[in-house]
Amino acid sequence: MSLSDLRNQLPDYAKDLKLNLDSVLSDGGSPGLDGKKIRAVALACAIASRHAPLVRAIEAFAAEQLSPEEVSGAKAAAAIMAMNNIYYRATHLIHNDEYGQLRAGLRMNVMANSGLDKVTFELASLAVSAINGCGACMDSHERTLRQHDVSAQGVQSALKIAAVVHAVAVTLEQSAG
Repeated sequence: MSLSDLRNQLPDYAKDLKLNLDSVLSDGGSPGLDGKKIRAVALACAIASRHAPLVRAIEAFAAEQLSPEEVSGAKAAAAIMAMNNIYYRATHLIHNDEYGQLRAGLRMNVMANSGLDKVTFELASLAVSAINGCGACMDSHERTLRQHDVSAQGVQSALKIAAVVHAVAVTLEQSAG
């Protein structure tokens, strides 16, 4: 099923989501990001949002501009953040500083060679971290992005993609049942 088909399955009460999805997945609607970054972020967010039909549709959309290695990199960002967001959110939220001092001991080798350029991987990681609610990871990825001269508007665009893709996934899941 295409992204357009899924968009058309959104119920009338979610008309804003239809409009926002079209917007955030376009260069004009996501200032500070190019088409490749938009697609990588959207794919990582779809995976984090766990709605298989949306993942397949956005993967096809992403593959229009991303190489197979870049598609794999977006998947890698979603995978590693699924682990990191749980661990770092917990160590951040537990009111015992000792946990923050301990070595995580979790393998994160994919972050050094994901298949995406550094900035795109960080944008995808930030967006997935927003979906997963990990403030510690959001802070870390936002700082890195700003150090790489990504504008506040570029960061905001990644967050808007996360918000809209997640809302579309939730709405499609609920309207199907």
